[in-house]
Amino acid sequence: MKTTLIFSIIGLLILTSWKYESGNELKKLEWLIGTWINKTPKGDIYETWTKKSSSEFQGKSYYLKEKDTVILESVQLVEKEQKLYYIVSVSGQNKELPVSFASNKNPDPSHLIFENLQHDFPQIISYKKISADALIAEISATKNGKIKKMTFPMQRMK
Repeated sequence: MKTTLIFSIIGLLILTSWKYESGNELKKLEWLIGTWINKTPKGDIYETWTKKSSSEFQGKSYYLKEKDTVILESVQLVEKEQKLYYIVSVSGQNKELPVSFASNKNPDPSHLIFENLQHDFPQIISYKKISADALIAEISATKNGKIKKMTFPMQRMK
C-alpha cells in the first residue's frame, strides 16, 4: 500500500510537470510582444505583436500612408503539439491564403527560426533578439543554388 502511494505520487508529479512544460514555448517568447519599427529610406515599417492566448500570439506588419494604416501581412504564432508555427498571410500574395512555417528545434528562445522549404520565398524566417529593445528579422530562400536574403533591423517603440 505504501509503495503504491509513493508510485502514485511520483506519477502525478511527472504528469503535472509534463503538463506544465507544454504551452511553455510561447511564454519564453514574450520579449517579442510590443511594437517594433524598421526605419528605411522609403519609409517606416512597423510590426506589432500581441498575446491572444497562452498558445497564440498575433502579429501584423504595416506602414502608415498619410492617416491610413496599410497592412502588409498578418501572422499567427501558434504553439501546438509542443512545436511553434508561424502562419502568415501576405497582402497580394498566395491568393491571400496563409502559409505555415514550422519552428526548428533551436533551444535558444532569443533566436526564432521557422522553415518551409517547399515555399518559394521565403523558405526561412528568423527573429533574433539583440537586446530588450532591438531585434533582427530575416527572410531567406535558396533558389538554383543561390541564397536570397532580406534583413530587417528593428527597434522597440516606446
